[in-house]
Amino acid sequence: MLGCVGGRAAGPAGSPVPLPPSPVPQPTVDSLLAALTVRQQVGQLIIPWLSGSYTALDDSLFQVAARWVDSLEVGGLIISVGSPFDIAAKLNALQSRSRLPLLVSADLEWGAGMRVVGATAFPQIMAVGATGDPRDAYTIGAAAGAEGRAVGIHVNFAPDADVNNNPANPIINVRSFGEDAQTVSRLVAEYVRGLHDHGMLATLKHFPGHGDTETDSHIGLPVITAPYARLDSLELVPFRAGIAAGADVVMSAHIAFPALTGSNEPGTLSAAVLTGLLRDSLRFRGLVVTDALTMGAIVAEYGAGEATVRAFLAGSDLLLMPADPDSALAAMTAAVAAGRISHERLGQSVRRVLQLKRQLGLFERRTVPLDSIMHIVGSRRFQDAANDLAVRSLTLVRDIGGRLHALRAHPGRIALIAYADEANGAAGQHLAEQLRQGGDTVEYFRLWPMSGTLSYDSARAVIGRAPATVFAANVRPISWRGNIALPDSLAQLIAATDSARPTVLVSLGSPYLLNQVPSVKAYLIAWSGVRPAERAVALALLGRVPIGGHLPIRIPPGYPVGWGVAVPSVRP
Repeated sequence: MLGCVGGRAAGPAGSPVPLPPSPVPQPTVDSLLAALTVRQQVGQLIIPWLSGSYTALDDSLFQVAARWVDSLEVGGLIISVGSPFDIAAKLNALQSRSRLPLLVSADLEWGAGMRVVGATAFPQIMAVGATGDPRDAYTIGAAAGAEGRAVGIHVNFAPDADVNNNPANPIINVRSFGEDAQTVSRLVAEYVRGLHDHGMLATLKHFPGHGDTETDSHIGLPVITAPYARLDSLELVPFRAGIAAGADVVMSAHIAFPALTGSNEPGTLSAAVLTGLLRDSLRFRGLVVTDALTMGAIVAEYGAGEATVRAFLAGSDLLLMPADPDSALAAMTAAVAAGRISHERLGQSVRRVLQLKRQLGLFERRTVPLDSIMHIVGSRRFQDAANDLAVRSLTLVRDIGGRLHALRAHPGRIALIAYADEANGAAGQHLAEQLRQGGDTVEYFRLWPMSGTLSYDSARAVIGRAPATVFAANVRPISWRGNIALPDSLAQLIAATDSARPTVLVSLGSPYLLNQVPSVKAYLIAWSGVRPAERAVALALLGRVPIGGHLPIRIPPGYPVGWGVAVPSVRP
């Protein structure tokens, strides 16, 4: 224990060690707000998108971001994909030049690995619905919080509080915990707690609910026609639970709710939704953020500047990813000057932003130490947790005729046909490697969304050389695509192969693939295409782990919520 000697601390060898400096008192929110011009106050509400990839300080892309900080004096940034060091160094550089600390946000729904290369990638959160264990939701939140804060991120735009009660939903799907509102509520609350316990702010999205849609709001305007009674008993239930758990932020949905608004006005632009329902009825006192203002449901109709003004007037605080930050700043400042936005209303939002920055301690320290990153990001404890969750979430929907059981019984020869979008170039490769290490002989072939006749002919040749086939399909929600489905040519290949030889269909994403290939006899869901999920599938096909997950959603017409075929492990 250190002893004090004349204002100095004595170390174990008696050498003097400087005492830590006295903490600098954080400025009050009132004093900060009073020092800001109207333009600077508006800047605090604008959150542009920033790539996380490396750029030199004199690179034109970095200079754009530097101008946002220096000239527009934006209040924060939303960071995208990059390495831990690239993200942290870029944010440190921008934080150091910003007049006020920046509030940095990111989408880390299934862990920091969603944006930070090398950080822990958990399966999509519907996997937690498949285990039904709230501790798994807490773990994802905890890992996202610890790893995200290590690289300079303060706000996770998660958890997704949507109840995915529409199997045709093209953009939520596995991003939701499931379709039972009470279960989703418990898991949302634990995810929030995991974030908070590790220093990160939590966001509930997409208010008041994006689960019952069939249109991607990145492209067009979904309309939910359900009456208020249904919204109150289903969609709003997890949001109430998240608010009760202390969620700091709520993100609006670019969706029309005629039962709430009396029109097809998007929720993001509706005072009835963001002020009447969220603030007044649900009594949310935190920060309201728009979904991305670049999305087609908003910007195409109203334009970059007017969309931000309307969103603010409806009740938003933060204006996320305006199509043009300059236009957003100019339009908001002009709206204040014209009296459309009162100084009092502007001050309320800026006060909320400054209070959160103060709560996070950003006025004391706004940069992160680079030498701590390798101790936290991607650490073994988080990776082990992701592997464990991936195994326990595996859900066997059916195994007619014991196709899967036969594969698990002993090593064999397998044709592995993998499918995923172009962004996932390594789809199925880790699965193939793990199967080979386990003793199987595997011939691997990769199909893509743009694969043509020659590729499918090659896939058939690979299938013909093995006695059994595994299809591993990563069909997942992708912004701007507008649908979530297997290509018809692949669905036909799966059905034909299944009718001719032992076949197992593994979903590394959407659980609803069975609707396209209803005749397939063995169907296993792993919920995600991340490495832990592929590893879990390999262990399951090798018979080395049990399968015990349960559907958190129904798969019409025959499989209800809670369904799952339990299978013990059969090989050491």
